[in-house]
Amino acid sequence: MPREEKFFAQFNDHARTLVEGAIALRDLLEGGPGLAEAYARIVQHEDKADVITRAVLVGLRRTFITPFDRGDMKELISQLDDAIDQMKKTAKAITLFEVTSFELQMRQMADIILRCAELTVEAVGLLGALRNNITRINAIAEEITRLEEQADELNDAGIKALFLRHRDGNAMAFIVGAEIYDHLEKVVDRFEDVANRMSGIVIEQV
Repeated sequence: MPREEKFFAQFNDHARTLVEGAIALRDLLEGGPGLAEAYARIVQHEDKADVITRAVLVGLRRTFITPFDRGDMKELISQLDDAIDQMKKTAKAITLFEVTSFELQMRQMADIILRCAELTVEAVGLLGALRNNITRINAIAEEITRLEEQADELNDAGIKALFLRHRDGNAMAFIVGAEIYDHLEKVVDRFEDVANRMSGIVIEQV
């Protein structure tokens, strides 16, 4: 029986929502008057990603032969969705706390998130010809891991700077800032989860 190939298009569509969401998140962290519009865009992209995720999960239940392991496909689409879900949680926290200006390290972490999203789109696009793209997929996974380590360093530096600025003053500002850093770090962590899953798929398929 022929394998069902529609899943690759759906995975690609979902990965592109991550890039759009990451662009909107970076715009949000610029602050100022465009904050509300950026938040609305993140919500829109997350909604689109949810629709794609549901379609993939339904398709997996209805398809007899899948391009690769059914469990891996379920985990991969779920982890892709976790990434944009965490972007939405980050944006929601920012709007909830009414934050309108952001630390340099926060904006730098947003740049890392966007780069992780761009690399994820590339890697997902290679899954359709996985055996021909093993080296590049593994290289992308390694690059995302390096970016996650950079994000950890920015997170530590940012929290330290917040502490020094507010240790004798506004404790709530420190708490809110630390919460935003935590959310941003989790977004990068979700991309690392995706990278690890794709590396696992490569190992199982070769």
